[in-house]
Amino acid sequence: MSAIILQDDIVHYEVLGRGRPILFLHGWVGSWRYWIPSMQTVSTSFRTYALDFRGFGDSAKKAHYYSIEQQIHLLEDFINELGIGKIALVGHGLGAIIALIFTQRYPDQVDRVMAIGMPNSQEAINARLRSVPPTELAGWLLANSTMNEVSRVEAPKADQNAILLSLTTLSNIDLPGLGRKIPNPCLYVHGANDPVIESPEINKNGSLPEKAHLIIFEGAGHFPMLDEPSKFNRLLTDFLNIPPGTSPRGLQLKEEWKRRVR
Repeated sequence: MSAIILQDDIVHYEVLGRGRPILFLHGWVGSWRYWIPSMQTVSTSFRTYALDFRGFGDSAKKAHYYSIEQQIHLLEDFINELGIGKIALVGHGLGAIIALIFTQRYPDQVDRVMAIGMPNSQEAINARLRSVPPTELAGWLLANSTMNEVSRVEAPKADQNAILLSLTTLSNIDLPGLGRKIPNPCLYVHGANDPVIESPEINKNGSLPEKAHLIIFEGAGHFPMLDEPSKFNRLLTDFLNIPPGTSPRGLQLKEEWKRRVR
């Protein structure tokens, strides 16, 4: 277990591998731990980091740090404190929102972004996320499998107020417009059977920027990295390996995996 002190409180993180840096950002249910298979997959070529946002996992739990803005400050402080250079961000749900806002503010610090389960509006988020305790949320969203057991164990560590306050402060964020303001390569990933976040309408009317792309995992729910780990990790690896500044629109999922780069 690794930890640093930021703003006089403990922030838990883990690191694995060597190479160009990647930071994994968890969502509203679980902690850094569900990223372990993905971290192990890409750690042969990359230095992977994963942290617990405040109020989740083993990081400090103080309500005045639970807003979206405060979690963004946590990300800023973490990157600066560890001296991480230009970084790839992989965010899920809450982590996807934070990754995109950080990229919008500091585009020169971000190489590329993968945003998984990114809500396109507040209405796209199931109201159950606000009313159900973390343990019940985990039981609702995670299938009964060994792969998901870690996430079910970690979920009760979350302070429910961390979920509620982050959702409340979403009213200050232009979610529909956020993706259109990102100049960096951005790959959106969504599980077709996600009960928490409605399937995004983005790109149906050509609204995505040139360097953005959407891929739907037809057999996945809210956790495509756990529901279809082999497909997800192959897609992640391919996305990380396209040349800097390149659009990910050549990437796609097929029954037989193929990669095309324009």
